[in-house]
Amino acid sequence: MSKASVREALLASAIKLFSSNGYSAVSLREIAKAAGANVGSLTYHFGSKAALLREIYQRHTVPMNSRRLELLGEARRVHDADDRLNAVLRAYVVPAFSSSSDHDGGGAEFTRMRAVLSAEGNSDAREIIAGAFDSTSHAFLEAIGDCLPGASKADLVWRSHFLLGALYYALVNPERVTRLSGGTVDGADRELAVEQIVEASFASFRALSAEPVLRPTEMA
Repeated sequence: MSKASVREALLASAIKLFSSNGYSAVSLREIAKAAGANVGSLTYHFGSKAALLREIYQRHTVPMNSRRLELLGEARRVHDADDRLNAVLRAYVVPAFSSSSDHDGGGAEFTRMRAVLSAEGNSDAREIIAGAFDSTSHAFLEAIGDCLPGASKADLVWRSHFLLGALYYALVNPERVTRLSGGTVDGADRELAVEQIVEASFASFRALSAEPVLRPTEMA
């Protein structure tokens, strides 16, 4: 294999192993073996396991975060607070459902890895995850808060945490939706998943506002 091919094989093997076994339990030797390479190739391309993980996050999250911030900029120009909240939530959710083929969201396998590593609590992984997402997350928290007069920072953070959990689960385990619905709902329908998550999250966040929800008859 060429150097570029070896590098790609190592990245793919690392994502697969990390998503299955976590970060701490996977050795450099196991990653190299799964990629059909030697450990020397891995250290040549990445230097360390932490650097390898950082590369995985960068190639998947930089495009996703860029798209999120682009959509967020558009959403913040919406005048009506409720419509703006809906647009802000869509700006956060939609890029997460992008295809993994062009590394612009990561797909189910990268999302599964994110979920596993977040739960594992390894210090290297925690630092890398924070570096990849905290800046964008703060921008969204601010934008959501601007739509919700009277909402506390604590409530906003908790409900954003619930939103992230919904994203993880919808991407990692869509077959459960299909099974529990008796096949009447396709859990792999990404457009439907986006609509459901945004709708549920809107209701969750909107309940924090001191402003009442105006029905059409009340707005006349």
